[in-house]
Amino acid sequence: MITRIRPTLMADLQEIMAIYTIAREHMCRTGNPTQWCDGYPAESFIVEEILAGHSFVCENEANKVVGTCCLVYGEDPTYTRIYEGQWLNDKPYVTLHRIASSGIEKGVAKYCIEWCFTQHSNIRVDTHRDNRIMQHILQSMGFTYCGIIFVSNGSERLAYQKEL
Repeated sequence: MITRIRPTLMADLQEIMAIYTIAREHMCRTGNPTQWCDGYPAESFIVEEILAGHSFVCENEANKVVGTCCLVYGEDPTYTRIYEGQWLNDKPYVTLHRIASSGIEKGVAKYCIEWCFTQHSNIRVDTHRDNRIMQHILQSMGFTYCGIIFVSNGSERLAYQKEL
């Protein structure tokens, strides 16, 4: 059972990278082979997120790291323009990125999202069109589909938002 989320430490880096490898393999098996292709996210990128304080890990009751996510405060530049829709509001928000699970515990994504709402009441998140699992989780947790955004490499993502 997942018991807490805490900031990622540099000592967690290898476990986090292993979790992203597991997540990439899972996405490939479940019909989403292109979202995190070519080794995304790179270790150097995760190091930057750890140093910036954006990276968090989920631990179970045995203090084993079983998942990770990224929570960024402030405006996300890729969310400035939204197509075929609009954001629910223009209030300050946080952006949730890169939820990944080791597969050891169920419910990592839901636990991360619920925790994020203890940090901020207005959350935006995006996911790949082929990531049906994340789309289902977001919809089941009351997120509203808002439209399409394009990430820095130019690929499209489905954008969601929820405010408590």
